[in-house]
Amino acid sequence: MNVRMTIATTRRVLEQLRHDHRSVALILVVPALLLAAVYFLFENETLPPGFPRTFDRVGLMMLAIFPFVVMFLVTSITMLRERTSGTLERLLTTPIHKADLLFGYALAFSIMASLQSLVATAVAYWIFNLDIKGSPGFVVMIAVINAVLGVALGLLCSAFARTEFQAVQFMPVVVVPQILLCGLFVARDDMNQVLEAISGVLPLTFSVDALKEIAGNAEATAALWQDTLIMGGIVVGVLVLASLTLRRQTR
Repeated sequence: MNVRMTIATTRRVLEQLRHDHRSVALILVVPALLLAAVYFLFENETLPPGFPRTFDRVGLMMLAIFPFVVMFLVTSITMLRERTSGTLERLLTTPIHKADLLFGYALAFSIMASLQSLVATAVAYWIFNLDIKGSPGFVVMIAVINAVLGVALGLLCSAFARTEFQAVQFMPVVVVPQILLCGLFVARDDMNQVLEAISGVLPLTFSVDALKEIAGNAEATAALWQDTLIMGGIVVGVLVLASLTLRRQTR
């Protein structure tokens, strides 16, 4: 992989995003608005004194899930446009390698994901008073990794789509099962054996487990770092797989 080519690709993608106000709004604003909707869903709940708010549990998980979903959608459609417009084919006639292109895209959207996570986390803590034991810095770290995971899966799935509509159709296949089985709605121990086994290999499960460690512990735990390393390894693996399946154009 050529670092100079990767950085050049990153700069090109960021420059394109700078002029695409709708995508910027989708990345930076929409997760915060969705988080606000989650807060107001539970605003009027009645709880015994000292009992933790539902928002403190659900809102924390949404800080990772919303970036994952948004970045998957934006990335898959953006890469598909590059291919259908012929931009990708022209780029690959230059000395740039597929890996340089993919990792350049991943880096550019990772920067946007970092900004997205900072905005959403700031809203959760400063406006909605999210109350957990762990540090906000660890929450941002997991949210960013989750967003990058969305980028990696979006890049991979875009290789198998011919239209933007087909790219969106991958969401029920790739994104929704992970949200359902990650342990957010039902504890994994309460699932049947088949679903529990499937959930144990889904990337989003590790991010939810990591957030639970952050919520329950003031200091970083070994389980938190283990989940973080696994998620990082999955991201790299998916990006490598995406570079192998990347096609020059869609006919």
